[in-house]
Amino acid sequence: MNTPILALIIVAVAGAAVALQTPINAALGRNIGSGVAAAAVSFGVGFAILLAVLLIRGELGALPRAFSAPPVLLLGGVLGAFYVWSVLWAIPTLGALTVISALILGQLSAALVIDATGLLGLTVQAITPTRIAAAALVAAGLVLSRF
Repeated sequence: MNTPILALIIVAVAGAAVALQTPINAALGRNIGSGVAAAAVSFGVGFAILLAVLLIRGELGALPRAFSAPPVLLLGGVLGAFYVWSVLWAIPTLGALTVISALILGQLSAALVIDATGLLGLTVQAITPTRIAAAALVAAGLVLSRF
């Protein structure tokens, strides 16, 4: 059962997980001597977990269908790899709060454009002054987190 409150709670917990994942991956990178290797390990562990979930749910047969998907739909993996590498690279310099603040600002900025254009079949959502103010407040928080 998916309700708006449950969805908000799950996403907030996922946000906390992202904040924790960032320093964990950075520490792994320091430990093994390579940020890129740490990102690869992170993705490998995640891949293994997702394979197990597919197996448990009986959905493993869906995986080969990815090869027939439009190539643009496979860019999620590229973007995810860039995200994991970039945050583990930046966190020693900027700290967790500033990295996550910048990450959220980037997400909000892209989300405004995605909503306004209905990218990839999403329902169009207007860019309103309130939504712009929300992004501006995060931008102000980013500035405050660093200076």
